[in-house]
Amino acid sequence: MPSKSSPTPAVAPQAIAQPADGPLDSSLDDLIGYALRRAQLKVFQHLVSRLVVFDLRPAQFTALAIIEQNPGLMQADLARALAIEPPQAVVLLNKLESRGLAVRVRCKPDKRSYGIFLSKAGETLLRELREVAAQSDLDATAALSAEERQQLIELLHKIYR
Repeated sequence: MPSKSSPTPAVAPQAIAQPADGPLDSSLDDLIGYALRRAQLKVFQHLVSRLVVFDLRPAQFTALAIIEQNPGLMQADLARALAIEPPQAVVLLNKLESRGLAVRVRCKPDKRSYGIFLSKAGETLLRELREVAAQSDLDATAALSAEERQQLIELLHKIYR
């Protein structure tokens, strides 16, 4: 009966190189998706750290901004705008409603539907959150000049719009 053995490594253990002085992921530097994801993580985590004071997540901030721009928006439309499943939008809205930041109002034509609106508290908080998010954006991208930031925004818009 053949004995079971572990697979033989492609390289002898003593030949395994130690990590280089540079980043461990530099072999991925030429991939746009990877670079976007790394940049997004940095900017996102920066914003998360600023919103924690308000007991909010970036998706909740985004939802407030979308609702403000589209008063009376339906839940399904909010879910689409946030690129989340409708049940996730319900949970998100429940949190915003429980905090008194948004309200669902039954639509007269279709009594099964609800329009979403910001409360006065939601409007007030959103004004402050916009300033916090703008400053967070500037801080997280401090390595860029104003012109580079504008160029990056334009290039990113070309990709996703």
